[in-house]
Amino acid sequence: MTPAGEQQAALIAIPCLNEEGNIERLVRQFVDGRGERSMPIVVVDGGSTDRTRDIVATLAEDFPDLFLLDNPKRLQAPGINLAVERFGDGCEFLIRIDAHGDYPPDYCQVLLREAAARQADSVVVGMKTVGFGFFQKATAIAQNSLLGNGGSKHREGRGGQWVDHGHHALMRISVFRAVGGYDESFSHNEDAELDHRLRAAGFRIWMTGETFMTYYPRSTAWSLYRQYLGYGRGRARNLLKHRMTPKLRQALPLAVVPVFVGALLAFLHWVAAVPVILWAGLCVAYGFWIAVSQKNPYAPMAAVSAMIMHFAWSAGFWWELLRHRQRRSVQ
Repeated sequence: MTPAGEQQAALIAIPCLNEEGNIERLVRQFVDGRGERSMPIVVVDGGSTDRTRDIVATLAEDFPDLFLLDNPKRLQAPGINLAVERFGDGCEFLIRIDAHGDYPPDYCQVLLREAAARQADSVVVGMKTVGFGFFQKATAIAQNSLLGNGGSKHREGRGGQWVDHGHHALMRISVFRAVGGYDESFSHNEDAELDHRLRAAGFRIWMTGETFMTYYPRSTAWSLYRQYLGYGRGRARNLLKHRMTPKLRQALPLAVVPVFVGALLAFLHWVAAVPVILWAGLCVAYGFWIAVSQKNPYAPMAAVSAMIMHFAWSAGFWWELLRHRQRRSVQ
């Protein structure tokens, strides 16, 4: 897709599904934010049923280096792999954009400068979570806090260091291809799985403190539960695939489902309910502490969001472990 002899700075890939409310704003932002650099933009659509595809097709009439690509496998991992396969030749870097977020105007330029200055194989960014409605604001508080993110570096935005994992932003296409791209069997946690292979192959990941992305959390309890159920399953698959041991911040939420199950025995003895009461009490206390220290009226509700996240993540993890065990027993 690149004229012979022309080296393009980066391929901007935007996987999406039903993003009619965001896609035009994002495309126009990155068209303007490329500066003088040559960067084709590929919107990889996973089967949108709203106006997303029509909007992109209309924009492509004005921007000849904007492309719409069908992603029949629907998931982000195969979508980005497909974008690199079709449009990556002649591009030095891949820049991955989440259609459900916001970015500073100079986002791409900063990423390219950081990659050059650090000689990094991958540049990752921190995430600032922002909400609008009541539940979404409470969830944002939870996800920005230790209670919700467990001290994850990219969730806390601790940039300016070499890391094992972070929110994917920029990667050298030669490196992406060298490790085989994303594992297309992963619906969640595909970024962490790829980062593990990058590090195992000796490539370096730099978390920049010079830019970031703004993320909008799920706006309902059910959608938040489903999201974190997927996260838990993805993390379990990652650990099983690479035979890794969970980190402490990952191991602690694993206890949530077992303590819930244990609480069902409270009719035999009240002590069985103590662990779940302590966990819920800790979450509520943390929420009120944030409310007082930050003078934020939404913080008490953040405890509810955090408990949904903890339980869903734990349930997803144990579900995947049980499925793995069942598959092995059948074999």
